[in-house]
Amino acid sequence: MSTHLNPEQKARLVAALREREQVLRSRLTAQYGNTSRVEHAREFLLQDGDDATQRDADREVDLAMSDRDTVELTRIEQALSRLAQGGYGECVDCGEPVPFGRLELEPQALRCVACEAAVERTQPRTASM
Repeated sequence: MSTHLNPEQKARLVAALREREQVLRSRLTAQYGNTSRVEHAREFLLQDGDDATQRDADREVDLAMSDRDTVELTRIEQALSRLAQGGYGECVDCGEPVPFGRLELEPQALRCVACEAAVERTQPRTASM
């Protein structure tokens, strides 16, 4: 485990990751119930109503929100795995410690601020929800 974080900091970060993980799992369960993503999308298409265009738009928003939550949940699971394996809190690009302040804001962060900024400069901007 990264040595630049003290035990109290690590405990706070683990608690934040676990709390967010639970929120996301609950939200996805509430959204899908006991169905798969495909079955859930199909249910949207089969809903009664005269406004197929609005239903399609609602389905797209619903799926985009679940995609966002699923990606975040995966990143949280990966952070918890890095914690267990000892690589948590180290930038995946340069190997330098990710500052506690950054991890406190985004506990699943993979990169230090400088490396994340470099990655963001090379990626196209996407609309946020």
